[in-house]
Amino acid sequence: MKKIINKPENVVEEMMQGFAQTHDDLVHRVGETRVMARNYEGKNKVGIISGGGSGHEPTHAGFLGKGMLSAAVFGDVFTSPTPDQVYEAIKAADKGAGVFMVVKNYTGDVLNFEMAKDMAEAEGIEVDYCVTNDDISVEDSTFSDGRRGVAGTIYVHKILGAMAERGASLKDLKTTAEKIIPEMKTIGIALSPATVPEQGTPGFELNEDEMEFGIGIHGEPGYERVKLQDSKSIAKEIYGRIKKAYDLKDNDEFVVLVNGMGATPLMEEYIFMNDVLALMKHDGIKVVKKMVGDFMTSIEMAGLSLTLLRLKDAQWLKDINEPVETPAW
Repeated sequence: MKKIINKPENVVEEMMQGFAQTHDDLVHRVGETRVMARNYEGKNKVGIISGGGSGHEPTHAGFLGKGMLSAAVFGDVFTSPTPDQVYEAIKAADKGAGVFMVVKNYTGDVLNFEMAKDMAEAEGIEVDYCVTNDDISVEDSTFSDGRRGVAGTIYVHKILGAMAERGASLKDLKTTAEKIIPEMKTIGIALSPATVPEQGTPGFELNEDEMEFGIGIHGEPGYERVKLQDSKSIAKEIYGRIKKAYDLKDNDEFVVLVNGMGATPLMEEYIFMNDVLALMKHDGIKVVKKMVGDFMTSIEMAGLSLTLLRLKDAQWLKDINEPVETPAW
């Protein structure tokens, strides 16, 4: 295992220290907890929190700040934060109008965020939440009941964050989240695995000439392992599956995200985006925004994911384009 770390058991703690010091103009650590919060107060506005296992940076702390998340909670690498940790994030985000939680669909996350909600409500904090499930690769997988929540989650962060900044209510955020989530669809691929520092060995194995379609962000199994393909072939496969998952209409507009898994060069991500856009142009599908980069990674996994978001409401695009003050957006 080759990593630029000190002791494997200290990676999350030292990462949090480094993140807080680097971005101290925007965020701060909440005491000695596993919670990071934005410096911007957002008084009397709904606070938005998210979180999960570490190893997916810049998600989630990279999206803290004015116009996006209020607090983020760090679990151990690929491990859900505890209810107590999530509760601390809720308290940090509460500025008088309640707190909305964006939870990715993994069993531990859902259970622990729900328990934290109960704890907060017992203390008089109004809390609601949504569960993202944009990964259409497989219906059920390791750690999840139903589809996994992956890179599309950042669009929920962004749109709800803009709404909260405008003064939207907790109920408004819930209603919009329930409209956005069915319109997000993602499939990921892996060329090589990630290694959790405390385990010291790769989470799965792929031969040099192999790749896997439908891999999860924790290394969960996908739907097919094949010989390595070129970018055009990969784009045709996963875009084709995503397209079939929509009931397309002539006036549909889409946001397209190519997300790197951690070890994929931007050069390759742009090549892949070029191939996806060519397919969409051929199909006459209107793309109104494109994004390329590392938004939800899997430590040093080589691979990427493709997310499409169909814009059912013109306001969503305005909210995605609304300026924010965060470390990573």
